[in-house]
Amino acid sequence: MLRSYLLLIFCVTAWGSNFVFGKMLVVEFSPLFLSAMRLLFIVLFLLIWSRGRLKMPKLTRTDWLLLAVLGVVGVFINQWSFYKGLVTADPTTSALILALTPITTALLAALFLKESLTGRMAIGSVIGTSGVLFVIYTGAELHFDVGILWIVLTMLTFATSIILVRLLGHRLPPLVTTLVSNLIGFGSMLPFVLINIPSATVSTSLSSWILLFITAVVMHGIVTLIWNSQLQQVGAAKAAMFANLEPFIAMLFGLLLLAKPVTAVQFFGAVLIIAGVTLTTTSKEPREKKKLSSITSR
Repeated sequence: MLRSYLLLIFCVTAWGSNFVFGKMLVVEFSPLFLSAMRLLFIVLFLLIWSRGRLKMPKLTRTDWLLLAVLGVVGVFINQWSFYKGLVTADPTTSALILALTPITTALLAALFLKESLTGRMAIGSVIGTSGVLFVIYTGAELHFDVGILWIVLTMLTFATSIILVRLLGHRLPPLVTTLVSNLIGFGSMLPFVLINIPSATVSTSLSSWILLFITAVVMHGIVTLIWNSQLQQVGAAKAAMFANLEPFIAMLFGLLLLAKPVTAVQFFGAVLIIAGVTLTTTSKEPREKKKLSSITSR
């Protein structure tokens, strides 16, 4: 069990540090080009990984429609808006905004999947949202810079992708959904990248390309596989508590690598967000049912 906990901590550390590494990468690459290269590395990794493991079922029109929306919204727009936002947004603030994803997902599920919206979820949503507003409150007014709005879009598209993956989870194997949606996302992004190539910023530094490769293959590919495998060992509820550490990891790496001090406002906002997420995502359902639903929606 200790090994599983250490692996989960490794996963959360990788994901939390990705905000800081992303901030470093947008200095070296244009956001759109960076997103495309990251997706290219991810797709190549998935193609290699799926060799001998992939059993392609016959896809219906509904399957293709859901996969297309997932590819464009949950992959293309999600990846691009994330790096676009990090050009100006603080990585810690970005991590805190994305920590609202479970709450947003629960609200979208209640709206589109007709899942029940409990008082517990409503209170948690208010607390979590208050935490984000508290973090981006500066002086006497709310300070929404363009980067923050892009990160909000990232969070919304991420929550939407979780809903779509949940719908596809009843129809297709996870590997098929992941591979096809990433292929569609990369394919839909490619024309825009080619058009913008003349004005794109592309680093000539080998270290920047290595960092880009690592954030794509290791953090998005390998770490996700490790996380999913350990979910079955420790259960979704315990794993979720580790996931709540992600904003604090982003704070730590921002301090160590970018010399960005952690403010009391950010720390208090993080506590509010974690409290809201925990309240929203915990329920009194039977443990096994909760565990299964969490694994399939991860």
